Amino acid sequence: MSVVEISDLSDPRLVDYSHQTDVALKKARGTEHGLYIAESALVLQRALAAGHRARSVLALGNTVDVARALVGDEVPIFSGPGELLEELTGYLLHRGLIAAMHRPVLPSVPSLLEGARRVIILENVADPTNVGAIFRSVAAIGADAVFVTPRCSDPFYRRAIRVSMGTVLQVPWTRLGDWPSSRQLLVASGFQIVALALSPDAVSLRDFEAPERLALVLGAEGGGLTPEARASADITVQIPMAHGIDSLNVAATAAVAMWALA
Repeated sequence: MSVVEISDLSDPRLVDYSHQTDVALKKARGTEHGLYIAESALVLQRALAAGHRARSVLALGNTVDVARALVGDEVPIFSGPGELLEELTGYLLHRGLIAAMHRPVLPSVPSLLEGARRVIILENVADPTNVGAIFRSVAAIGADAVFVTPRCSDPFYRRAIRVSMGTVLQVPWTRLGDWPSSRQLLVASGFQIVALALSPDAVSLRDFEAPERLALVLGAEGGGLTPEARASADITVQIPMAHGIDSLNVAATAAVAMWALA
């Protein structure tokens, strides 16, 4: 398909970019599982490398050739002046292009546990910025998969993808069910469940000897882990700190703990 020069913002093919929220994109018409937005050529490249499909691309004039090189001629590429695209989306395309991507089917929990040694569980982490930062640390420092609870922010939200530099499209992840069933799956696969939390009986991370297979559980900003998560853990670990500080941002905590347990 040739590049489509935008002249009319009422074109129904542009609806994926017209001030759409992440929640609305998850319910996009004509899709099986919804859409997410990939910003920049780098993120689009990583999405395509992960096997995800583009529905369309929105590109500034100087990035049209880059978009065509990535998606070919079968995916429509809409282009226009920056001011018009900003009016359409509600924000500047300072990275040159964005793409509406089909959400893939999430893998099953057992399939991600098979062969894994280190996995991260995010319980109710609400801020997509923190989710994205944790995924970036997972990709850089090393873990085999990430599991998110039902109330955790969606890793495919635009901000999470952007903060992660697209690594949420590279690191395997899926959603967990309730804690009793999740614990059963983890234990059956030989994982020790390690909760990171402030607790009188917590073991210092300096003294903790990591097992062969470990599931590290991180809790929500502010409230920390739920009682159900703490009860499901085999052991509680905390990061020793100085100067009277008792906690770190959850993304920083994840990076420190993963590095120590790698």
